[in-house]
This record gives sequence, C-alpha cells and structure tokens, in this order.
Amino acid sequence: MNSAVGSDRSKRIRTLALLLLAAVLFSFSACGTPEEPVKTRQQNQVTRSEETQAQAGPDSSVPTGRSEDTETSVRETSAPEGEHSSNEETKEETAMPKLKMKIDGQIIPVNWENNESVDVLLSLVSDSPLTIKMSMYGGFEQVGPLGTSLPRKDEQTQTNPGDIVLYSGSQIVVFYKSNSWAYTRLGKIEGLNGSELTELLGNGAVTLTLFAG
Repeated sequence: MNSAVGSDRSKRIRTLALLLLAAVLFSFSACGTPEEPVKTRQQNQVTRSEETQAQAGPDSSVPTGRSEDTETSVRETSAPEGEHSSNEETKEETAMPKLKMKIDGQIIPVNWENNESVDVLLSLVSDSPLTIKMSMYGGFEQVGPLGTSLPRKDEQTQTNPGDIVLYSGSQIVVFYKSNSWAYTRLGKIEGLNGSELTELLGNGAVTLTLFAG
C-alpha cells in the first residue's frame, strides 16, 4: 500500500516539474518574440531610406525644396524691372510741362485735347510764351493768328461757349457763344459759365498768352 502511494507521489512530482519547465520555456519564448518584428521594421525602414536616397541621387536632400521656396519668395518680393520702368515713366510724365493759357494776364483753366495739334503747339511755347493779339468776330468768338501753321484735322463742328479750336491751321479761336464750321479741336475752358465767358471775351479785343508750365 505504501509502495503504491509513493509511486503516485513520484508521478505527480515529475508531472509538476514538467509543467513548470514548460511554463518557463513558454515565458522565455513569449518575451523574445516581440523583438523580432521590431528589428524587422527597423531593417525595413533602413532599407527604404537607402532606396529613397539612391533614387534621389547624391545631391538630393530635403533642404533643396526649402531653398527653392526661399528663391521663389525672393523673386516674388523683388519688383520686376518692367514695373520699375513703368513707375519711372509715370513720374516723368507727371513732371512733363503742360500747355497753359492766360487771357489778359488771368490764368484760364483748360482741358486740352490729346492730339498732334496740341502737341506741336506745346513744343512751340516750351522755350518762351506765345502772345497773341485777339479780336472779336461775329459776336460769338475771339480769333488771333499763331504766326505758324499747325497739323490739323478739320471736321464740321458745332462749337459751344468755352471751346478752343484751330481755324485754317494757323489761327486760334476761343468761343463765348456757339458757331458751326470746319475746325480742329484744341481744348475747352473749364470752370466758367456762359455769362462769365461773355464778360471775359465779349467786350473788346483781348491778349491771349500760351505757355508751358
């Protein structure tokens, strides 16, 4: 009886020992397993990095894109040469002299036409003023000789008070009333109404002065 009991105990002890050994082996195996995927991922990352560098070439790097962005920013910040030229031309045009007019010493504001006749007239007076003795004609205008002929493009024109025209290419006419004839338009007096123009131009001969200013 005691012999059988001893045999059973021995079997149990061996069984427990085997179970403990299996548990220990399993725990070692479980602890070592995660290291392999980590190492594998790291190796894959290194391999991909090497492949990327090989494809990009030895001179390729991340800062290259930043450098291009910086150069683009500099180019956008810098004003184009054409823009500088345009600004300089605008300043020069602003500084250019304009044709101006006096009647009996009083400066008269005029909106001049943008045509060849006005351009040539401005060039004539750029060095020294041109003084013209005007005379009344027809009860609606003052007319006077320019002393030279200007380029002209006469058209049948219905004039109004304040209109300034070129007649026959060599005479300047300023209206204080209306008329219809073939003229080349030069400009129009601004800021004076009909009665003011009549008072200025309808009471005898006047002296008209053209100058650059």
